[in-house]
Amino acid sequence: MTPTNSAEQALDEALALVSRAPEGGAGDSSGSAGGGAGGGTGAHRAAGWQRARDAATRAGSGVRPRTHRVPLAAALGEVLAASLDALTDLPSFDTSAMDGWAVAGPGPWSVRAGGGVLAGSERPEPLTDGEAVRIATGARIPADATAVIRSEHCREAGTQLFADRPVLTGQDIRPRGQECRSGDLLLPAGSLVTPAVLGLAAAAGYDELTTRPRPRVEILVLGDELLTEGLPHEGLVRDALSPMLGPWIDRLGAEVIGTRRLGDDPAGAAALLEAVTTSTADVLVTTGGTAGGPVDHVHPVLHQAGAELLVDGVAVRPGHPMLLARIGAGTPEEHAVRHVVGLPGNPLAAVSGLLTLAEPLLRALAGRRRRPRYTAPVQGDVPGHPYDTRLVPVLLSDEHAVPLRYHGPAMLRGVAAADALAVVPPKGARSGQELEILDLPWASGGCFT
Repeated sequence: MTPTNSAEQALDEALALVSRAPEGGAGDSSGSAGGGAGGGTGAHRAAGWQRARDAATRAGSGVRPRTHRVPLAAALGEVLAASLDALTDLPSFDTSAMDGWAVAGPGPWSVRAGGGVLAGSERPEPLTDGEAVRIATGARIPADATAVIRSEHCREAGTQLFADRPVLTGQDIRPRGQECRSGDLLLPAGSLVTPAVLGLAAAAGYDELTTRPRPRVEILVLGDELLTEGLPHEGLVRDALSPMLGPWIDRLGAEVIGTRRLGDDPAGAAALLEAVTTSTADVLVTTGGTAGGPVDHVHPVLHQAGAELLVDGVAVRPGHPMLLARIGAGTPEEHAVRHVVGLPGNPLAAVSGLLTLAEPLLRALAGRRRRPRYTAPVQGDVPGHPYDTRLVPVLLSDEHAVPLRYHGPAMLRGVAAADALAVVPPKGARSGQELEILDLPWASGGCFT
């Protein structure tokens, strides 16, 4: 496919020169998803993009889950570790579905003197045949009542009540057990605890829920060139990743327990080794240092830590030198398993790594189902890489995915305005072609969807 301008064509040609075709040929469905933890990346072949995502899902699904019992409010965004079963009938007594009149038998009816029946009041006196009593929504139905008549469907005349339309037996009465019977399965284990689930659990009488806790994540930002405040100057750049990664990972449903910055010097490498071997996090997310340059310590540190590389490079642009490693065997004797997601240091490349490896890993660790895959037609031709998948920021309209400019590896301007990333196959896509869409977490409802 012909790039839209000479700058993009030059970029694609440069990428093609340095690209390594994924194992087994070009395309998402091929490529190795494993390898040894060596000191560099020159010997391995990149995993196909979809295979890398599948490997991340398998890695998270293979970890023995933890569970805990927490108050309802603390369970929001977590996944049920046990089924939600009805503790009682719902409703637990016959209730009125409307404000109106509870009546017994055919009309007209004699209006009972005194106050009506209110929600939360004690058991009302039974009705006799031909009698009516005012009733509120949610109030207990008097014994022997045959129907509820809505206020707007009847009229009073002295001590008599007349219906303006036919009255059916049982109308506007919510019978006991209409929603469920005691012991019924309300939701299976594995269901995400949303605000609606909290409401259902409370209605069913639960004060606590047994859930899988959010995966714990520690973020390690590597690099000597990063400023924490002020304008970039004298070869130094602002740290764009620390402000972005924590909230992003939180929206993926994980708990960020800390963010640290480490230098590129030997002290930084030592601190990185200590972190990957002693952190209490389930996942460490590193930024930078994955490409095998002179101060790129991630591969040597993982090798020293005895890590197993599950993914070492992905055939995707931006973000090619991302990685996924596992530390710990997960055996009964050593059941603590820690994963390391190594993101590239360029901001948009790091976003690519989040969506490619971190999101499927974290969803699996949390026990959440994969997001449904869907496509949208792209508006306009989109240039592709000769061998690798491209992830391109897009706006979603009612009809199309509209690619945005500013999608270079170091650029965030495009993704900051985007709803999603479109998955562009090798060699590009024609206008109108259906492309897989990766929703950004804030555009798709975050961790509650």
